[in-house]
Amino acid sequence: MQVEHGQPHKERKADHIRINLEEDVNFPNLTTGLEAYRFHHKALPELNLDAVDPQHQLLGKRLTAPILISSMTGGTDRAYQINQRLAEAAQARGLAMGLGSQRTAIEAPETAWTFQVRHVAPDILLLANLGAVQLNYGYTVEHCRRAVEMIEADALILHLNPLQEALQADGNWDWSGLLAKIAQVCRQLSVPVIAKEVGWGIGGDLARRLVEAGVAAIDVAGAGGTSWSQVELYRAPTDRLRRLARAFADWGLPTAVALAECHAARLGVPLIASGGIRTGLDVLKCVALGADAVGLAGPFLKAADVSTEAVLDTIDTLVEEIRIGMFCSGAGSVDDLRQPGRLQRVV
Repeated sequence: MQVEHGQPHKERKADHIRINLEEDVNFPNLTTGLEAYRFHHKALPELNLDAVDPQHQLLGKRLTAPILISSMTGGTDRAYQINQRLAEAAQARGLAMGLGSQRTAIEAPETAWTFQVRHVAPDILLLANLGAVQLNYGYTVEHCRRAVEMIEADALILHLNPLQEALQADGNWDWSGLLAKIAQVCRQLSVPVIAKEVGWGIGGDLARRLVEAGVAAIDVAGAGGTSWSQVELYRAPTDRLRRLARAFADWGLPTAVALAECHAARLGVPLIASGGIRTGLDVLKCVALGADAVGLAGPFLKAADVSTEAVLDTIDTLVEEIRIGMFCSGAGSVDDLRQPGRLQRVV
């Protein structure tokens, strides 16, 4: 396969923000699978709504609700503004946050400031982020350490995006021998490592191998929300690459399927569910299916492009939906949500 086009990483990031905000990049047909589940309504919940507590813990930090502002962006002026607003809101509401891929800042250190948010979010669970495949292209544990130190992160996400790379004319196509290199990072890095897909899902078998390699948490990041093959379709410089992207428009493991597989594998590490999560009830369904935290990107990106207040409003709406959903299903705590009979498969 010949490389047909090259583009600086910084320009690619700017493209990704623009396309996600301006174009329809959802899966055309594939859904998250969460619509197949319903909570069993409790007409007499025997609870005080004011006492319903959605707090949960992830990687040793207490979250006021099991919400992660998922990794999105960095590397440009616009990305800096988005990250600042997201971080301010995460700090104000006690949520976790991931940054976008920091490869831009590793290769162009003058852009590192666009990722730095600790000055507005000193207390949040903050996750650094690099593409795992970069370990096959000259990146080492030292690069991972630099990504963590750059933003004073509590953990490092190594994201897995083989389909996205395969659809890029200038993508990284060598994924051989990568698990051993991930294991080396897990052994040598001083903070936990999280393995995360970008929207096509991690199944139970792979999750088990990643945990055996030393990964401390899994973000299943399933299909059903933003389709990065659709994003790449809008970036594609040739008709051939556009046809390739269209062919994979509905590829992937739906979020509910990936989460169920990973939960059934009894991995012994926290599970994060993301991919097409849009409402507080989606969050609740994922928690009931075994997630310790639930990541959202799309709704927060659109809100952060407006203002910090818009992000806060998005968070407050989600949390209120979570609390009312817990109340009306008779669950006073996150752990209560997982009791048998709370969530039912209806399809």
